[in-house]
Amino acid sequence: MEKEPLIILTGPTAAGKTKLSIALAKAVGGEIISADSMQVYKHMDIGSAKIRPEEMQGVRHYLVDELEPWEEFHVVRFQQMAKSAMEQIRSHGHIPILVGGTGFYIQAILYDIDFTENEASPYRQELEALAQSRGASWLHEELKKVDPESAEAIHEHNVKRVIRALEFYRLTGKKISEHNEEQREKESPYRSAYFVLNEDRTVLYDRIEKRIDKMLENGLVDEVMRLKEMGCRRGMVSMQGLGYKEILAYLDGEYTLPEAVEILKRDTRHFAKRQLTWFRRERDVIWLNKEDYACEEEAILAHMLEILRERKMIR
Repeated sequence: MEKEPLIILTGPTAAGKTKLSIALAKAVGGEIISADSMQVYKHMDIGSAKIRPEEMQGVRHYLVDELEPWEEFHVVRFQQMAKSAMEQIRSHGHIPILVGGTGFYIQAILYDIDFTENEASPYRQELEALAQSRGASWLHEELKKVDPESAEAIHEHNVKRVIRALEFYRLTGKKISEHNEEQREKESPYRSAYFVLNEDRTVLYDRIEKRIDKMLENGLVDEVMRLKEMGCRRGMVSMQGLGYKEILAYLDGEYTLPEAVEILKRDTRHFAKRQLTWFRRERDVIWLNKEDYACEEEAILAHMLEILRERKMIR
């Protein structure tokens, strides 16, 4: 059977993926699936830099505004929702375009990685208790001792993934990073093109700072305040997102607003750096470095379409 086409457009935060993805979707007859861990949540628009309906220009989007902030969202649920969206898109005669910066989610779809969850073991409960009593940093240090590769890939605030990696090691004697590497070596079930949009580091960091300033102008503090009033707390997956945990800490009196903003800018720069490290490790990626294109968006889009034609993904 001929493999179904799948286009991926990713890159670090603030690189300009949203605008390019709309132009790409319109050019190839595509519909977009968000590969973003935050845009799936309702009521979380400003901090997640969520695409606005008017920006969609009639291009259908999936996994945007689908869950309440108190609902669980993890890679297994993402896989289920994204595969369902892909079926719908193909039933419309269109091409799925996976767009977003969560590399782990993209990898999960591209290689159809098996994340079969075991029943919660007693060890998981023990780790959850240790996370509460000793904190996320301590737990992350424990992961560093047994699986430094996973510790580098998983942020210490992502306590669930840290716990899962430690639990996997205890139950199997094997590093989850090795397991995931084996899964990645699988042949993709799709005929794919994996584009990574990149920006000069200095320009990217400047864009990040300006984007955060704009978020604050647009009412980020009020947005987090409303979420807090709705019952959202820092233990929730949704409130671990950049922009939300820092402003929540300000509202809880842990930082002044300028301190929270400085931490947010610093952590977002670090996040962009980790994203780039992740994409450099991926195989078969096509780098789109903005400085290489004179007439930026039009030239980048033309190059993408040329590659898609060469791969017989479009006519």
